[in-house]
Amino acid sequence: MNIWAKPPAAYDFFETIAKGNMWLGSTAKTYWSSPAFALDPTGMPQLMAAWGQVVEHGYSRVQAKPDWGLDTTIIDDRECQVKIETILEKPFGDLIRFNVMGEQDHPRRILVCAPMSGHYATLLRKTVKSLLPHSDVYVTEWKNARNVPVSEGKFDVEDFTLYLMDYIRELGPDTHIISICQPAPLTLAAVALLAEQDPETQPRTLTLIGGPIDPAATPTDVTIFGNKTSLKELERNAIFSVGSNFPGVGRQVYPGALQLQAFMAMKWKNHMDAHKTQVVNVAQEKAGELDRHNVFYDEYLAVMDMTAEFYLSTVDRIFKKREVALGTFEINGQIADIGKITRTAVKAVEGGKDDISAPGQCVAALDLLTGLEDAKKAHHLEPGAGHYGIFSGSAWRENIRPVVLEFIDSNNS
Repeated sequence: MNIWAKPPAAYDFFETIAKGNMWLGSTAKTYWSSPAFALDPTGMPQLMAAWGQVVEHGYSRVQAKPDWGLDTTIIDDRECQVKIETILEKPFGDLIRFNVMGEQDHPRRILVCAPMSGHYATLLRKTVKSLLPHSDVYVTEWKNARNVPVSEGKFDVEDFTLYLMDYIRELGPDTHIISICQPAPLTLAAVALLAEQDPETQPRTLTLIGGPIDPAATPTDVTIFGNKTSLKELERNAIFSVGSNFPGVGRQVYPGALQLQAFMAMKWKNHMDAHKTQVVNVAQEKAGELDRHNVFYDEYLAVMDMTAEFYLSTVDRIFKKREVALGTFEINGQIADIGKITRTAVKAVEGGKDDISAPGQCVAALDLLTGLEDAKKAHHLEPGAGHYGIFSGSAWRENIRPVVLEFIDSNNS
């Protein structure tokens, strides 16, 4: 029990602030849109109404789970229906499948390991969409910790790894894994543990994209923050107890809204400039629900709570102690020896302009694979890509996805 965790009332207070700001935006939009201001020559009423609309829209997205929006896909010029199915349901996360109806030939079974780092798995919508044609796609869909009752117990990096192992066992040895960002080191550990415990369930390939396998390989603002900030400081400043309006009341979490502040603080000026521009665009009737700004921020602002123990153990064991990189990560007394991986081909993908998991952090995995022949190791560096670009932008679609699928196909037997 963290003695520094804020009480549920503190969580409820910040929820009230968020709801109040949404109400303020709605009120400003309604008031300044009144016909009474129609003859005002200054343009100020339109600007104030636009400000209210942008504020209301933004706050309405915070902690609202986005839809996948993947009802169809195009295969060989045919539009096919897509049905999302839950394959394995667990308290903190489900294994879901994007079942392309009428598509019988699935040359690849791909498990996409989504990050649990503040955003919902829908952050990978474009990644999944690009993989659907001629692939049987599964995704780890993590749950908002504030909706998980305290009776379900803890969920830390060890539990996360055990979940991954269960998902891989469920899908079987013909699976190809693409692990994106945060789960990369834990996915590598899960495959290593399976290689020793249950060799027949090992996946065919593992593609690690922009993950902190060895955070010390190339320091970034994220790693520097993790190293200089003590766990006690994090417990004191970042951990809250879930408020009374949610099923997880009393559970200690790192709130999504607080994570969002941290995300935005890294590029605060960029975000402020983007919202100022959007206010002007709305006032001039140049903006729409599906414009570039809204499409990006509807996903970016939708955040979820992480359990306190998952957040703190990630900072402590993955970043501070570098347990996966140093070969000391263990679960229930068993070390995850990366050298035990001998069958699963591994590819590391990095972005040259990734300022979250910089080049060097992910490719460090290949040096740990001492039991894997060099022919089964691969590395791709995308020079101009940032962190999000390596899994969802044009760099992913045009340059990275083709080499990943080629890697998968070349190791599919």
